[in-house]
Amino acid sequence: MTADRRPDDRTGPPGRGPLTVVSMGDSTVSGEGTGDYTAATDGKNGNWCHRSPHALVNHIELRGVTEHVNLACSGAASKHIRLGDKKQWTEPSQAQQLRKLVKDHRVAAVVVGIGANDEPQFSRLISQCFTAWFSDEAAPCNEDIRSDWQQRIDTMVPKVAGALNDIRTVLREAGYRRDDYQLVLQSYASPIGPDMPENLRNLDGCPFRRADLRWVRDTGAVDLAAGLRRAASEAEARFLDLSRAALGHEACSGGDDKSSEWFTRFTVRWSDLEHADRASHAIQESFHPNARGHRQFARCMSEFLASTEDSAACLTGDDGNLHPAASVTAEHGR
Repeated sequence: MTADRRPDDRTGPPGRGPLTVVSMGDSTVSGEGTGDYTAATDGKNGNWCHRSPHALVNHIELRGVTEHVNLACSGAASKHIRLGDKKQWTEPSQAQQLRKLVKDHRVAAVVVGIGANDEPQFSRLISQCFTAWFSDEAAPCNEDIRSDWQQRIDTMVPKVAGALNDIRTVLREAGYRRDDYQLVLQSYASPIGPDMPENLRNLDGCPFRRADLRWVRDTGAVDLAAGLRRAASEAEARFLDLSRAALGHEACSGGDDKSSEWFTRFTVRWSDLEHADRASHAIQESFHPNARGHRQFARCMSEFLASTEDSAACLTGDDGNLHPAASVTAEHGR
């Protein structure tokens, strides 16, 4: 060591091992909806985390990074990320898994997608709207949801902030300084929208009422993003807004041609119905980002990680791909 170099004058994360980007959170980042799940997370011994090699973390490009680690688990809530003994599908908390990972990996970035399975119960609300389609007499599901929607979001915010702070705690205890790594919270893209052919508003595609499709896209996902932005701010994390990222690419928006869609339509894994222990997971993939969606979200995330902005929104550019934009309120593509 030269005389003018102090022991803590280092470049990048401390420790040993490859420079790594890590994803943590729920189904929106685990790879749910892309298929090809790792055998260990596709029901083996009760593990239904549904991690896939197609998940966005595996497509993130960041200078110097050579490894990509997916700790996200389908169905996870903030409590499953936090330090503690809460398990999800048999696995220990993701913060505990991160603590083990940093022993032999140098973490350059942690990308987090969490909050929807806390009080907002976004996935459950999608299911509730799905159920409402079957009844001619039931009111559109959003009429009931919106009565306490903001209250649910407000309750979620400190829980997500707490999860982000626990991630920071793990890295701090491992010798990381704030400028050694990036911590990014992303929000949720709306999987459905009202712009679809009428002949797909059924079990062959997307069985929802148009009023509910519009509410999920224009209100539900946008309000949820606003709450997550607050959580990121409280934890001094960066924030990437995906609430309008899928405009024009939602499930069923492509009509007869699915190739433009970034989300799965109503999907049934028929082989799962043949086994009692798998039957309840047979439609788990429905209305989640598909492989194309994950690649697009990864493209936007990669560009955001390479920037210096505290926050941005993923919007479709003139080239048809997602890019981070400065304004989260832009009515791009509307």
